[in-house]
Amino acid sequence: MRTLSRVLALAATVACVLAWNPAWAQTDEAEKKAVAAATAWLALVDAGKNAESWDAAASYFKWTVPKDKWDARLVNARVPLGPVKSRTLAAKKFVKDLPDAIKGDYVVMVFNTSFDAMPKAVENVTTMLEKDGTWRICGYNIKPAKS
Repeated sequence: MRTLSRVLALAATVACVLAWNPAWAQTDEAEKKAVAAATAWLALVDAGKNAESWDAAASYFKWTVPKDKWDARLVNARVPLGPVKSRTLAAKKFVKDLPDAIKGDYVVMVFNTSFDAMPKAVENVTTMLEKDGTWRICGYNIKPAKS
């Protein structure tokens, strides 16, 4: 009986050591910071602070979307939807490579969102880790959720 207890204790210890992986811990911390950045940025967009949301975005985003075009896109895309009724993080994933993007650290997120005029929507938000160590938005889109 004592041998079985020792074997089980050893197996539990090995499982804990194998489960704790510094790379996993770094990824988890990156995802937490990226989600916090996305949530703060979405609050700007929700409040209609289009210029501020552009200012808070990643350099890559600013390079690809001029400020005036960003404002027009949000006015055309978000205003007709009305206010956000609810938003839930459905998925997040840390990745090193994205199609047609420079190599780096990214966290891709999917939010299930309900707007007044679109009760079932999906918001895709992508953040990137910039050189200053800050997570910023580099991609955003909204689409109707599939039923």
